[in-house]
Amino acid sequence: MNDHRHDTPAPDITVDGTGLPCVRLLLRQRKEIDGAEPGMVVHVIATDPAAPLDLPAWCRMTGHHYLGPVPGRAPDRYVLRLAARPTPTRPGAPWHRAESPQGRAPAAPVTRTSQGAPDGVCAISPLAPSDPRRRAQSNVSAFRH
Repeated sequence: MNDHRHDTPAPDITVDGTGLPCVRLLLRQRKEIDGAEPGMVVHVIATDPAAPLDLPAWCRMTGHHYLGPVPGRAPDRYVLRLAARPTPTRPGAPWHRAESPQGRAPAAPVTRTSQGAPDGVCAISPLAPSDPRRRAQSNVSAFRH
């Protein structure tokens, strides 16, 4: 049975993050999509086991649209659609929102954690460290088949 769906949009940009931990993947991704037109489709190749959590969380934080994994392909290709007005992130740390012009941190900070994840793997979450949903999310990222 062919499970390839023909409604997956073709990529305008492909970001190859093979072998990169999530932090370096997001740095590469930011560089490659910088200046890209809104609505462009980005295919991200990500072998980091935290990618299925990190990419949707990054998209929620920035306003880009996470379209999900590419069906029928290796489980390491994901699809994003670039937003018209994404939320700015820090230049050297795209997993954090940029500070406002007043120098204050954003209202809902994004934090990194390696709690429950293998060494060298991070999971980003838009939830506050004290939010009980964050602990549940961390537990999910640590569960591997």
